Amino acid sequence: MSGSTIPASHVWQVSSARLIEIEGFIPTPRGLALLPPQPLSWPEKDPGDTLDYVFEIAPALTGNSGDAIASMTVAISPNNPGDLTLASSAADGTRAVLWLTAGQPGTIYTVTIGISTICGRSLARSIALPVVALASVPAPPTAITTLGGMPLTSPSGQPITAD
Repeated sequence: MSGSTIPASHVWQVSSARLIEIEGFIPTPRGLALLPPQPLSWPEKDPGDTLDYVFEIAPALTGNSGDAIASMTVAISPNNPGDLTLASSAADGTRAVLWLTAGQPGTIYTVTIGISTICGRSLARSIALPVVALASVPAPPTAITTLGGMPLTSPSGQPITAD
């Protein structure tokens, strides 16, 4: 996994609207087959949004009340100009908090978070983040439109103009 290691700093309160909790740490009796956990995914974001996204690892630390996030790495794929960007990151005990911005409409990004804890544990998970044009930008007067009046758009969602 590529990315940079970022020392964890601490925040006081984050939104619970974009909170994902780690799965797969449920004690199960021997011989019982469980379905694999569902892939992790945050709700859609607009390219203009800069929002906090939270990854909770408390279930992985059950029984170790003194453990918390010491550091984390964050890698975002794809990683091209104009793609999803990590604006900042912090830790709040067992929560990794990422502030994500930008992105190309119609792209599903993979955000991979690698975490090391104070007690020496390490884990990594990938979380999908779909970027969708949720805010409509008015088309300029020179936009090329269909017979129904809808502007034609480029693959990035921008109106095509006659200029």
